[in-house]
Amino acid sequence: MNIDSATDSSQPQFWDARFTEGRMPWDCHDVPDKLKTYLLRTKPGHALIPGCGSAYEVAAFHAAGWSIAAIDFSPVAVDRAKKLLGPLGELVVCGDFFQHSLNESSFDVVYERTFLCALPPKLWPDYAARMRQLIRHGGKLIGFFLYGEESEPPPYPLIKAQADELFGRDFILTHDEPVTDSLPVFAGKERWQEWTRR
Repeated sequence: MNIDSATDSSQPQFWDARFTEGRMPWDCHDVPDKLKTYLLRTKPGHALIPGCGSAYEVAAFHAAGWSIAAIDFSPVAVDRAKKLLGPLGELVVCGDFFQHSLNESSFDVVYERTFLCALPPKLWPDYAARMRQLIRHGGKLIGFFLYGEESEPPPYPLIKAQADELFGRDFILTHDEPVTDSLPVFAGKERWQEWTRR
């Protein structure tokens, strides 16, 4: 492993090392309450979880009647997810979110949790463009968005102006509320948001 892949969060080796060593302060070992509430109040459809990591949410979406797919580019993370999910592990694929074929324009929901804030900001425009490709008109980008400042990223938090610039052209912010049960690494910075595709 070269020094770049060891320190660059846009490379799978960066995440392989953290999963292998158990350095996963973002891993809540469960499904966040805000998502549980969303699934209870929302008609099932077709959903995607990018940068899924341990992929606990796959089982929650599946149990709520959703057609669900998940992707991560870290082979170590995908192997962990498959072991945790058992038979549902087949719903998790190892691939590059930005390049892998993912049934473009077909998703009712893409679920965000710790993926955007794991990406260096130079990749944020690519993230927004990919969401435009994947989410159907009227569909939603939902989940946990990190706002504020970070002295030693990752994570890389947003500021409101950046979120508006990234998503404002193609999405409307239709739901926004604070998160009160964040993990320590995200405490006071997370918001549950729903961005509806224009």
